[in-house]
Amino acid sequence: MKKEHKYIFVVGGVISGVGKGVATSSIAKILQGRGLTVTNMKIDPYVNVDAGTMNPTEHGEVCVLEDGYETDQDMCNYERFLGITLDRGNYMTTGSVYESVIRKERNLEYKGKCVQVVPHIPQEVIDRIKRAAEKANADVTVIEIGGTVGEYESILFLEAARLMKIKHPKDIMFVMVSYLPVPAKVGEMKTKPTQHAVRLLNSAGIQPNIIIARSDVSLDKKRKEKISTFCNVLPEHVISAPDVESIYDIPGNFERDHISDAIVETLGLQDRVKPSDLNKWKRYAQKIKNLKDEVHIAIIGKYFDTGDFVLSDAYISVIESIKFSAYAQNKKPVLSWINAVDFEDKKNLRKLKKYDGILVPGGFGERGIEGKLNVIQYTRENNIPYFGLCYGMQLLTIEYARNVLGLKEANTVEIDPKTPHPIIDVMPDQKEKLKDKNYGGTMRLGAYPGVLKKGTVAYSAYKQENISERHRHRYEVNPEYTKQLEDAGLVFSCTSPDGVLMEIAELPKDKHMFHLGTQFHPEFHSSPFEPHPLFTAFIKAALERRRQK
Repeated sequence: MKKEHKYIFVVGGVISGVGKGVATSSIAKILQGRGLTVTNMKIDPYVNVDAGTMNPTEHGEVCVLEDGYETDQDMCNYERFLGITLDRGNYMTTGSVYESVIRKERNLEYKGKCVQVVPHIPQEVIDRIKRAAEKANADVTVIEIGGTVGEYESILFLEAARLMKIKHPKDIMFVMVSYLPVPAKVGEMKTKPTQHAVRLLNSAGIQPNIIIARSDVSLDKKRKEKISTFCNVLPEHVISAPDVESIYDIPGNFERDHISDAIVETLGLQDRVKPSDLNKWKRYAQKIKNLKDEVHIAIIGKYFDTGDFVLSDAYISVIESIKFSAYAQNKKPVLSWINAVDFEDKKNLRKLKKYDGILVPGGFGERGIEGKLNVIQYTRENNIPYFGLCYGMQLLTIEYARNVLGLKEANTVEIDPKTPHPIIDVMPDQKEKLKDKNYGGTMRLGAYPGVLKKGTVAYSAYKQENISERHRHRYEVNPEYTKQLEDAGLVFSCTSPDGVLMEIAELPKDKHMFHLGTQFHPEFHSSPFEPHPLFTAFIKAALERRRQK
């Protein structure tokens, strides 16, 4: 018998950035805890075809899926919360939807009809949503619509949701995540912005079934009743969502207001669910709160600054991966975000001595590179645990070539195309793409296999020979220099199966406590209950340094 799929659309009201993504993840986790098969989707209103060309300081991290699709950071969060693997069918942008419709029109798939924005664009959206639900065989598909209600660029997605509701009234529901400010000079929580947001949603033909009320503090009974009265929802369907210490507290918080009961009742899922079981999740969240012993990690990046603010979202999967591995060692991670430019002056390097470990994440471009190279040299010479991801591994290799091999002008051709020692070079198949300015979706993307060498730091972390990790890069260690580097003591402990591509570079354990870089992005395979082995090895080394200090 064909499964009857249910759909929950999560929309935002008042302002962006109040946790719509983690609310969507939490709703899915809660329903999973009720015994349902759940999948997530993200709709981004951008005209970009994918997230790969978006600026991390504006949009946050690019999450790369197993199939190589470059998506919004929320997609990785969905995977972490649910413990599932998603693919390109779970993500769409305005650009990808229009691209698909135009391609179909060119292929005469509309059989000569006049192709219009309505109904053809909303129908494409609906088709994608239904395909994702079918592929996952999901009881419930939870779909986050990016942006906030009232924005012009979200209208067509809301229209798609409205049309689905008309055709399947018992299978569709809407959740609005809305912000309730508490003005400092007033000292009272204000519901009026949420009331206006609901009116805007109503103007699109949609009435929310549940309102998740985000605020600094918990909602009181009076505010719930007021929202119920003016926003046309049941008081018990107004869910309090105060600020919490950890995003892993959120599912438990929502369930305290019985959100799953409200969803089950609205969608008629009573015959499919079991009693709520979030015990493992709640224990994890409680463990995090009780941790006292610390480990201090510095992340040296360049995507932190956005005006006068610091945007850690540019490295959110890296940050969460550090946390997961620290929590697994019963330690509280204390993270410091430091701009790489600060270390172009070598006098500042001594500030690094106070940290237990240093991590340089991925990135592109020239800014901050000399600072990062100075950091890597300092950690290598002072036996401070260092972990480099993607660009961080490439720079580890360049630093070694410059300061151990003596190739002072060694560089990556990304920065210096005329370097006499191109330690990092563009992949041959990429050269034509760059020549034709074919940038979007053309890097080495997604999961690729790797083979580990026994007796190395990496092998001792993984405890297996064959691995698969997600990639996102154009440049590789130049094979012409690998023998020189290895003869000088650098170990390439993981390669592609054919031995051509260098996946991990490291120093042996007897030379350094932990000096290792990966060409791939291990952060995309880390989750609360399965922290990534390399992050865990890095944290263990950082703790050993802390004990020595």
